[in-house]
Amino acid sequence: MRNWPLLLRLPGVARDVLLLLARVAPAAIFWQSGRTKVDGWQLNDSALYLFENEYHLPLLAPYNAAVLAAVAEHLFPLLLLLGLGTRFAALALLGMTLLIQVFVYPSAWPTHGTWAVALLLLLAQGPGRVSLDHLLSGCIEHADPEQCLRTPQ
Repeated sequence: MRNWPLLLRLPGVARDVLLLLARVAPAAIFWQSGRTKVDGWQLNDSALYLFENEYHLPLLAPYNAAVLAAVAEHLFPLLLLLGLGTRFAALALLGMTLLIQVFVYPSAWPTHGTWAVALLLLLAQGPGRVSLDHLLSGCIEHADPEQCLRTPQ
């Protein structure tokens, strides 16, 4: 029987593509949401209005909540895209998703459930081999870098 190395690697490649998509999809959603909250480097009036009148988060003043949301919706998606601190970023965005579900839009559970599934996958599996996390985990200095890249995390 003929050896097909590419076919033998396909399950690992498919896993890495799935994990990359699980990083890109929620990152795009949260990034776009973050962009609606700012004008340049400033929080915009519509974001502040929403946090004062529609988004009633416990324990946070509306201005502070709006600033924290804007920062988080820019920082954590960027980390997800790079695959840097992926589990931390996924956990932070999962926490935001739960806050949004419970306190802001409780009837939007199908949407938030979809986000949560992708973020939970990243928490469980990590970012995959197409990530800075993987490169920084020692592949660069691995005795056999090709073997390191073939071996799933």
